[in-house]
Amino acid sequence: MSQVGTAVVGTVPVCAAVLCAGVAVWMSGGRNDELRRARVLFVGGERAGPPGGAGPATPGGVRVRLRKGLKKLREAARRWTSRRELWCVPAGIALGLLGRSVLPVVVAVVAMALVRRRLRAREGERERARRGDAVIELCEAVAGELRAGRQPGQALVASGVAGFGEAGAAVVAARFGGDVPQALRAVARMPGAEGLAGVAACWQVAVDGGAGLAAGLERIASGLRARRDQRDDLRAQLAGPRATALMLALLPAGGVALGSALGADPLRVLLHTPAGWACLLVGGLLEWCGVAWTARIIRAAEGSAHVH
Repeated sequence: MSQVGTAVVGTVPVCAAVLCAGVAVWMSGGRNDELRRARVLFVGGERAGPPGGAGPATPGGVRVRLRKGLKKLREAARRWTSRRELWCVPAGIALGLLGRSVLPVVVAVVAMALVRRRLRAREGERERARRGDAVIELCEAVAGELRAGRQPGQALVASGVAGFGEAGAAVVAARFGGDVPQALRAVARMPGAEGLAGVAACWQVAVDGGAGLAAGLERIASGLRARRDQRDDLRAQLAGPRATALMLALLPAGGVALGSALGADPLRVLLHTPAGWACLLVGGLLEWCGVAWTARIIRAAEGSAHVH
């Protein structure tokens, strides 16, 4: 018992020393954390690092580098997804590997050019719609400034034509006493900005005959808004036929996938036999004719809406 008591009494100073050392380390660590926070807040010590440059990087610096890396990855992904026609090439390579043929890769390259052309056409349509909306906003803004008591030139300059930078020539003409109707007619030649021709006519009549320009601009804005709503309604009504045409155009691909699932191996027949080549040629021509015919019908319907 005396030996046990002696051992216990001997271990007490050791435990006390270990406990004191742990407290000291904890306090020094907390003090270092406080000093690090102070350097980050007041001196910028996170970028400078500890004296001598031998210490490890702070967690804040790691987070900054990680955030920059994620930002670069997002920008790269955005650039890749913005050029959606490039996805045709991986799809063609995948089909070429599955069918053990170079023909899908060649078709993918041709399809990439067609998809790029279609995407540019859609971008042109969106730009046309944006200009149409900007013309309506321009008419309403100028009419509001005229109702507030400004002169026509001052109203056009004060409106700022936000979102319609192409009308900058008209603003310059209004500011320096130039020919505003001529500048508006020049901008009206752009797709979607045809309404500016009516604005130019109203401006000419108001300057020469003294007619109310605000009332004319409000009528133009109302008419353009009605035409835009009509086009939107027609586009909504044509969404169903477009979806049906797309589904019918994708049916051959679904048939090939179903045949592959059943074990018929249609890719080998289509890509490695003369009969398959003939089927691909005839099927591709029929597919193109169907898509072109459907697109022509839809364009005719939209064109009749634009005329009315």
